[in-house]
Parts: sequence; C-alpha cells; structure tokens
Amino acid sequence: MFKILFWCLFIYLAYRFIFELVIPISKTAGQLKRKMTEMQQNQAFQQETHNRSQSQQPQSQQRNGGNTAVKKDDYIEFEEVK
Repeated sequence: MFKILFWCLFIYLAYRFIFELVIPISKTAGQLKRKMTEMQQNQAFQQETHNRSQSQQPQSQQRNGGNTAVKKDDYIEFEEVK
C-alpha cells in the first residue's frame, strides 16, 4: 500500500517538476537565444550601414573638391556680453 502511494507521489512530483519548471525554462532559454540572435543581426546591419555612410562621405567631399573652408557669407560674428 505504501509502495503504491510512494510511486503515485513520485510520479506527481516528477510531472510537476517537468511541466512547471523544466519546460518553461527551456522555452524561455530558446526565446532568449532567438532574441539575442536578432539583436546581433540588427547591430551588425546598423554597423554595416554606418560604415557605408562613413565611406561615402569622403567620396562626396572629394567630388566637391575637398573645399572644407568656411565661406565668409556663412560666418556670423558675435560680441561677447559682459
């Protein structure tokens, strides 16, 4: 009689352990892994886009003759207020 109760209790505890702890943890770990992969891909894409824009800026400056001097028309002088 005690042997049957022991096995029923053991099976019940094993069932609860598996379905309330092991499976949710494995699902959460899978979701976390998937989200980390997505974040890494997004970061790589943004880095690649940033690198492309950085490499295109010097080319556009070369097309403009490399003139980076400020024109006199664009500069506004100011007086310091004491």
